[in-house]
Amino acid sequence: MHHVELWVPDLPRALRSFGWLLGELGYAQYQDWQDGRSWRKAATYIVVEASPARSAATHDRKRPGLNHLAFHVKDRADLDRLVAQAPAHGWSLLFADQHPHAGGAQHEAGYLEDEDGFEVELVVIQPTAP
Repeated sequence: MHHVELWVPDLPRALRSFGWLLGELGYAQYQDWQDGRSWRKAATYIVVEASPARSAATHDRKRPGLNHLAFHVKDRADLDRLVAQAPAHGWSLLFADQHPHAGGAQHEAGYLEDEDGFEVELVVIQPTAP
């Protein structure tokens, strides 16, 4: 993937949530302009932008379009740390009653939603068999 661009309704809120999370996941700030910011990791970058060209004021992950972004985390300890710290940065845990197996018994992940309704899935990297 080259890049993903998320149009957000409120840039300061998006910087609070996505800025923290992307930094924790190893992305470095890449670009910064009046209406947006991007973070880069290797050859891929992620943009959050409060574009004046938006046609709606809110995001709804249940409508056609982007439902969520999924990222790898190195292990269960990393997942637990991120899930514990996430509320201080505007994220809430989805499917808490099934965490960390909301995606199934063999799938370890945390599902977070920010104040604007954007969802991310933090997937524990499973070791490969030799």
